Amino acid sequence: QVQLVESGGGSVQAGGSLRLSCAASGRGFSSSAMGWFRQAPGKGREFAAVISRNGLSTYYAYSVAGRFTISRDNAKNTVYLQMNSLKPEDTAVYYCAGNTHSNWFATPRAEEEFDSWGQGTQVTVSS
Repeated sequence: QVQLVESGGGSVQAGGSLRLSCAASGRGFSSSAMGWFRQAPGKGREFAAVISRNGLSTYYAYSVAGRFTISRDNAKNTVYLQMNSLKPEDTAVYYCAGNTHSNWFATPRAEEEFDSWGQGTQVTVSS
């Protein structure tokens, strides 16, 4: 299991950009599919994006596809979420999650498939 720490959240106006980072420590990052989830005020946590352990497969929620890009640097044990064209409805706490011992091209999307979670970072988009 890996330990995850998110950073890069903040406040931005609609149309702006932010890049979230998730630094992993412990063993298993390179064998983990990594995902980003988010939880808006008063709502449940939802899937946003995932990248396979080898970085060759990605999958996005419909609500963020074309605006967000997930990437990873296995040498730095870090996964990123580049968020462009932000909207007020993107306001949420963003969580990084890891699915250890993942298959090479797997892109899990359900919360229960992830066994490591960060503490979250707040993103606020104003109109």
